[in-house]
Amino acid sequence: MSRVAGFEQEPTTPRVRLRDAANRELPLHGAWWPRSDDPVTELPGLIMALDELGDGIVTRLLLHRPSWSAHPARLTVNGRVVTVGYFTTQPLNLLIAMRDSYGWRLDLLTIPPGTPEDVAEQAMVQASADDNDVPAQFILSGIEAANGE
Repeated sequence: MSRVAGFEQEPTTPRVRLRDAANRELPLHGAWWPRSDDPVTELPGLIMALDELGDGIVTRLLLHRPSWSAHPARLTVNGRVVTVGYFTTQPLNLLIAMRDSYGWRLDLLTIPPGTPEDVAEQAMVQASADDNDVPAQFILSGIEAANGE
């Protein structure tokens, strides 16, 4: 269960794809495609999925502020509080997750809800590729340009 300001709901199952390689030099670790722009609905499922990777639990998320319809600073997920920061300076389409483990950070391409499925799938494949060196803010525009959209 997740909770914010007394509101509880079951978390959604996230559409997330992560790369296998542990290369920290690459700009992304994978991609996430939320179904809506509501962080209370979307973030708890993602947090729980990332927690399952091991090596600690997610304690903080950083998001691109204009991409979200609401901006709760804290979410309660599985009985613990996760701090959420929303920044206009955060690159478009980038989510950063941090854990309680020192130095752990996961950068995910965040594909906007409503993105056509074929574009979203191409973006998820590219962002999670072991050799992808394209930053989050350029992946979707590159795919759309290649597809003539």
